[in-house]
Amino acid sequence: MHIPARRRPEFDEARYYEYPEHLRAALADMPAAPGVYTFHGEEGDLPLYIGKSINLRNRLLAHLRTPDEARMLRQTRRISHIRTAGEIGALLLEAKLIKELHPLFNQKLRRSRQLCALRMNGDRPEVVYAKDIQFATESGLYGLFNSHRAAQEGLRKLADQHKLCYGALGLEKLPPGKACFRAMLHQCAGVCRGDESPNAHRQRLCTALLDLQIATWPYPGTVGLVERFTPERNESALPPHANDVQIHVLRHWCYLGSVSKPEEASALDCVAAGFDADGYKILCKPLLSGRSEIILL
Repeated sequence: MHIPARRRPEFDEARYYEYPEHLRAALADMPAAPGVYTFHGEEGDLPLYIGKSINLRNRLLAHLRTPDEARMLRQTRRISHIRTAGEIGALLLEAKLIKELHPLFNQKLRRSRQLCALRMNGDRPEVVYAKDIQFATESGLYGLFNSHRAAQEGLRKLADQHKLCYGALGLEKLPPGKACFRAMLHQCAGVCRGDESPNAHRQRLCTALLDLQIATWPYPGTVGLVERFTPERNESALPPHANDVQIHVLRHWCYLGSVSKPEEASALDCVAAGFDADGYKILCKPLLSGRSEIILL
């Protein structure tokens, strides 16, 4: 059996792992607190990897002991960090920095230029794009997908789960008067052969889409989410830090930055660049649950 190059023994990075002694000093002032960290390479202080944790010290200790990351550790020359008040701030800042700096070893959280969703157009869903409409304020949108193809695959998955007809959804063309193949296998409820009415099929589709519905921005404008640092149990007390209390400035599910006082928010650009899928996923629960401290800005 052919072994891919990345799995051949001579390409196994873990075989050449040595504890990165040159990075030990970087942990000397690393706090047991939430924040974002960056592994920097030699050439132009290039960011190699950006990560986040609710305990920076423990997370970085784990990195340095991981043989599978030997290649990155050998290239790293220094490690920097930014404290945050809590996990939400760390998640938001990590996503923002990755999009801005494009670290070599980060593959996720990069901005999708084809971000799209599904929207009902008559009896069928259509694919719409964030570059054309404002996802934060447009109602009746379902699912967040990185491409048209991903949206079509998401719709197929939904059809398989709920016995919806590929033909009725526009996923495949059916000859006039012919039922789809999936109906014969009882994988489609049979709207294509008259077993159910088009209206019943549409109602089942709309019900199935509800689980994918995108929530519209629930505020009239810009808000601040207040987050306060809470030390972990069994951790020694940390000295006060400027970021122990942060106000995360948000608009249309986009993170605009963090400040320590409400009046400082005016210095930020309070016009969201566009709908941010990562910001939406991070903020949906804390904003919609009603448990977070929110101030209008």
